[in-house]
Amino acid sequence: MKLTVLTENCAGSGFLAEHGLSYLIENEKEKFLFDTGATDVFLINAQKLGIDIQQEVETVVLSHGHWDHGNGLEYISNKTLITHPNVFMKRYRQKEDVNIGLKLSKKEIEKKFTLILSKRPYYLSDNIIFLGEIPKVNDFEAKETTFSDKLGQPDIVKDDSAIVVIQNNEIIVITGCSHAGVCNIIEYACKVTKIKNVKAVIGGFHLKQNNLQTQETIKYLKEKNIKKIYPSHCTQFPALVAFNEVFHIEQVKTGMILNF
Repeated sequence: MKLTVLTENCAGSGFLAEHGLSYLIENEKEKFLFDTGATDVFLINAQKLGIDIQQEVETVVLSHGHWDHGNGLEYISNKTLITHPNVFMKRYRQKEDVNIGLKLSKKEIEKKFTLILSKRPYYLSDNIIFLGEIPKVNDFEAKETTFSDKLGQPDIVKDDSAIVVIQNNEIIVITGCSHAGVCNIIEYACKVTKIKNVKAVIGGFHLKQNNLQTQETIKYLKEKNIKKIYPSHCTQFPALVAFNEVFHIEQVKTGMILNF
């Protein structure tokens, strides 16, 4: 399986960056786009790599309904889009009257894409699964939120999801922002696939500080004996430092190609 980083917060040499995330996932002859970032940066970086997203990719997976993961949908069309039903809700940062949800409405999306909405795991292929809604099972993740809905009620981002790839009786977990908690996501990926061995996890971990949640996450990942860990995007510097002290991580940058 090959993963190409098309949009990330950090730029690789010769590539653009923005606050957002977009990965191209290739497995044998299949290609899936996971998130589209905030603008057309993912297309520009893909072009630099000789990739024509519009021609080569038929299926897009949207991890959740935040602008920095889905506003790039404006720049592509005529594809199948798979995501959670809640992605189109109006959402805000608490005490701010600025919509941080998707720019395009559900009606506009349906004109551009073949839309598939699923709360349950959805098989993209025999060994690649969109996980749907993630159960929150541990006692240290997804307990608080800085977001609210249009009524001012707390928004715990129920639509936050991920992709799991099965490979040689191991799994690779690919997250967007991990609002559901990266450990919750991994646990659910293991449950859905019935595979305990996790080879790698990459994506936003949504950890801001080196606090109890970050330390509990590090403890969990150590106990799972995961070989490759790539926290990125919304994982902020204090948390990245904590991860580096334990796992000696590699910074994820646009243009990076990872082979698993």
